[in-house]
Amino acid sequence: MTRPRVAPVTAPVVPFVRGLAAHGTRPALITGEGTVSYRELADRVAATARRLGPERRLVQVVGGNTVQALVAYLGALAGGHAVLLVPDGGGSAAALAAAYDPDVILRPATGSWLIDERRPGTAHDLHPDLALLLSTSGSTGSPKLVRLSAANLTANAEAIADYLGIRPDDRAATTLPMHYCYGLSVIHSHLLRGAGLIMTGLSVADTCFWDLFRAARGTTFAGVPYTFDLLDRVGFADLRLPHLRYVTQAGGRLAPDRVARYAALGRRAGWDLYVMYGQTEATARMAYLPPDLASVRPEAIGVPIPGGSFALRPVPEVPADTGELVYTGPNVMLGYAERPADLALGRTVHELRTGDLARRSADSLYEIVGRRSQFAKIAGLRVDPQQVETVLGRHGVAACCVGGDGELLVAVTAPADPATVRRTIVTECALPARAVAVATVAELPRLPNGKPDHRAVRDLVRPAPDPAGPASVGPGSTSAGPGAGGRAEPARSGDALDRLCRLYAEVLDTDDVTPESSFVSLGGDSLSYVEMSLRLEQELGGLPPSWHTRPIRELCPAPAPDGDPTTTPRTRIGRRRVVETSVALRAIAIVLIVGTHAALFNISGGAHVLLGVAGFNFARFQLTTADRRDRLRHVRTSVLRIAVPSVAWIAVALLVLREYGPANLVLLGGVFGAPDDGSRWHFWFVEAIVHILVVAAVLLAVPAVDRAERRWPFGVPMAVLGLALAVRFDLFDLRTGHDLPATVRFGWLFAIGWAAARAGTRWRRLLVTVAILGTVPGMFDDVRRESVIVAGLVLLVWVPSLPSLASLNRVAGILAGASLYVYLTHWQVYPLLVGHSAVLAVAASLAVGIGYGAVATAVGRRLPTVTRRAGGEKPGRLVGKTQWPVRSPWPGS
Repeated sequence: MTRPRVAPVTAPVVPFVRGLAAHGTRPALITGEGTVSYRELADRVAATARRLGPERRLVQVVGGNTVQALVAYLGALAGGHAVLLVPDGGGSAAALAAAYDPDVILRPATGSWLIDERRPGTAHDLHPDLALLLSTSGSTGSPKLVRLSAANLTANAEAIADYLGIRPDDRAATTLPMHYCYGLSVIHSHLLRGAGLIMTGLSVADTCFWDLFRAARGTTFAGVPYTFDLLDRVGFADLRLPHLRYVTQAGGRLAPDRVARYAALGRRAGWDLYVMYGQTEATARMAYLPPDLASVRPEAIGVPIPGGSFALRPVPEVPADTGELVYTGPNVMLGYAERPADLALGRTVHELRTGDLARRSADSLYEIVGRRSQFAKIAGLRVDPQQVETVLGRHGVAACCVGGDGELLVAVTAPADPATVRRTIVTECALPARAVAVATVAELPRLPNGKPDHRAVRDLVRPAPDPAGPASVGPGSTSAGPGAGGRAEPARSGDALDRLCRLYAEVLDTDDVTPESSFVSLGGDSLSYVEMSLRLEQELGGLPPSWHTRPIRELCPAPAPDGDPTTTPRTRIGRRRVVETSVALRAIAIVLIVGTHAALFNISGGAHVLLGVAGFNFARFQLTTADRRDRLRHVRTSVLRIAVPSVAWIAVALLVLREYGPANLVLLGGVFGAPDDGSRWHFWFVEAIVHILVVAAVLLAVPAVDRAERRWPFGVPMAVLGLALAVRFDLFDLRTGHDLPATVRFGWLFAIGWAAARAGTRWRRLLVTVAILGTVPGMFDDVRRESVIVAGLVLLVWVPSLPSLASLNRVAGILAGASLYVYLTHWQVYPLLVGHSAVLAVAASLAVGIGYGAVATAVGRRLPTVTRRAGGEKPGRLVGKTQWPVRSPWPGS
């Protein structure tokens, strides 16, 4: 065992960290909970530095976009220690701790931060210049690290602040991970100038992010290419951001047409787009494209940053005007570290060979044309995978390509057809078909910093043989290429993450599962939500908040911090059992409906509560961050999921039992049914949901409406509610001489549920509650029924979950999941038994409905092609074995 040594701090401290207090009371950190001034930040940083002691040590900091993580990181730098900054979550932190044996680990604990001192002194020989250790892009968790000095950090921060013109009144959002050099450079450059940081871990796809950005008067944010994909989905062009000054882009090549488009958008809206180029080995940045050139030269990386310079080194077999890009400047790293002994090294690198092939144009701008190390020799030809990606991009296909063992491996996103993609590559790139393998995935695999994960692409397209069975293409993929055949099974592995991926694939009947998928991104709906929540609770021992919107990777149990082989949930989950309120309401409501109709008791209002729950689920599972086309497909398939089993059951009742009529069969009984026929109202609730969804699909098909909903996610349902209430209170005198269908009479309840799902603040929830209390009473002149409706809707607004037991959760899940089928079938079941026993009539109705649900699901599983076509899926898109088209807002489906 190495004996700890005491090493006095002799390393230079990063100047902008030492000088935090000089910015006084200026806001340094802005969060949803409040603001931290520079003086307060300096005090916290100093306290952390004192807590770490005067001995210079190797300090591992678990990074995260939180105030506590930033204070821990800055405190370690302020104390003159060598900082190993690692990602928050996953196995990378544990792997790097095992490889480098840090003296101290700073990591999040329950409600606070833990300083884990593993020894009193240091076990390492640390070079005086060493300030920071970062993983290289693409090697997160690998023992290979980049060694950076205080001078590197300072020089790069100053250069960035210079060419961006960062001002003290600027406020930058932390849209990228702190452990990623690009995200860290945003922090450094703004602290240097005394500017503010909007500390958040929210995604730009989250409405709450933009609420915080506006409230904090945000002036800038940074993005990698994937960030701009998300911006396209959320309708960024229509967002109102009055203080935005500029947007920066780096972390990979953004297609020139998109650079030009965003540059033009910025000109119209009054902000600039800075396209930048860099590597971790250069601390962060090496080049930037002046914003006035982004529209005319969108393919270029621009000019070197202040203090840096480029040279082109000749490379065999490339054009004479092209060479490997070599960078020199004060931000070039000290060198790599591959083992603890390397921490004693001084500077071993004086120039940075980037590995990128570039050329310099006549206007002195540099342009990247390929990656030297990624060139593949396939069938005797030199192939640049990035150029293949560009070719596919011109055909509207998002792809990630890597060179394999004599073949090109290509991952593409659905709905691209692997066979068509393969033919395109063969035709345009002159490659033999046998040398191209293509896999379709739900999302291109990415590293935590948002860059493409080339190793994951290799594993997806050509996974290693599985000793437990035949090789698979991997979760969420199909392949076209040598040896490819048919549908892939999820990889068989005892790994906890793999188990969760298989669970999602099973419950959602899809192969499009990756660790970055979430329940919502996979098209989960209220039926699968119930089953998934119960299954996840069994797997994890509890459910974390908002689990349905979180990537599977975040739910996966991770190794305990102390290295114990046992696993603990990555998210702290309590042992107390709860049931989500919407699920409980669905289960209770269907029992109330059947019990009231069978005269077991008289508690009406259950169906009206379910209409509110339907609106609530519509907002959660339909109005996601997906693009407009996907939203429309989801709504369309939702209509079919409700309509197909409904029409099937009504057809049997019509043909065999001679009940109902043609109007009921086409779900228009409330519109065209005979006024004196009581059965015309049997399916009013099903008809109302179908009609509302059809109207929603028509409205969302209008781009302006789709953009408005994304921009004002709470305002739009409140506006819809206002229009619907005009009918509720008959402001247009529609009821005179008319028997209005339920869709028109009760549609406002759906809007209330929709607004409840979007009411993210206390004042908004109060506003929705006032709407409930002001509109439900007096609707039926039945206090008991109105009380049930008010109670159910208010619970939906204010109470996310209710205390429960495991046994109750299982019962609630079964009833909620089968509520559509119970509602459909109970009209034919309870009349047969109610004369004998009301209890038996209710029990039989529930049992038959549950059974019909099982049959309908089994039939749906055997008809993937029919339902895929019914749902509007294009040929070639893998959707798996669909249980009637997916993504229904039906409250019990």
